[in-house]
Amino acid sequence: MPFRLLNSRMVEAQVLPGQRLFSQRGAMLAYRGDVSFTPSITGGQGGVMGMIGRRVANEATPLMTVEGHGTVMFGHGGHHCHVIELSGETLYVEADRLLAFDGTLQQGTMFMGSQGGVMGMVRGQVTGQGLFTTTLQGHGAVAVMAHGGFIELPIVPGRPVHVDPQAYVAHRGDVRNKLSTALGWREFVGRGSGEAFQLELSGSGTVYVQASEEKL
Repeated sequence: MPFRLLNSRMVEAQVLPGQRLFSQRGAMLAYRGDVSFTPSITGGQGGVMGMIGRRVANEATPLMTVEGHGTVMFGHGGHHCHVIELSGETLYVEADRLLAFDGTLQQGTMFMGSQGGVMGMVRGQVTGQGLFTTTLQGHGAVAVMAHGGFIELPIVPGRPVHVDPQAYVAHRGDVRNKLSTALGWREFVGRGSGEAFQLELSGSGTVYVQASEEKL
C-alpha cells in the first residue's frame, strides 16, 4: 500500500519508478527524493472522454500527477485523513474529498439516479453533492478527507445502515443506497431533531461516516 497515516491529518505516500499517483492540486506538504508534480489535464484515469464526463458532472476537481522516486506528505485544509485499500471493489466518493489515490485505479463518474431512482437524485440535492459522484475501481489505495475523523460501518445483507446524508463520506462494495424519510409526529408538532432524511445503504460493503455534518 503506497499510503500511510503520519497523523490524523497527514498522509505519506511512497512514489516508485514506473508508478504514479494522483493528488489534489495544492495538497503536497513536503517531499523527499526525486519527485515531480505535473497538472493532470485529463483529471486522472479515463483519458479525454473521462475528463469530459467529469466536467459535465461537475466532478472535475483539479489533480496533479505525482511521479519519480521518493516519499511525499499530503494534507489539505487541516481535514482529517483516512486511507482506504481497494481489492477490486468500487469506491463511491465525492471528488472534493479525494486527497490522493493510486494511479492504478480506474476513475469515473456515476449518475446518482442510477441508485435509488428519483430519490437518488433527491439525495444529491439534500446532501449538496449534486447529481453525480466519483468512482474509483481496482486494486490500490485511496486517501480521503473528512471533518472530525472517520468511522467505518460494515453493511451486511439484511441489515441496512442508516446515515445522516451530511455525515456520509463514501462507500464501497456491492451496496445500494436510497434516501428515506424519517418524519414522525414529533416533526409535525415542531419538536423533532430536524433529521428528516436518512441515507439507507443495503447490501454488502462498508460505509465511511464523518464525525460532523459539515461539507469540505
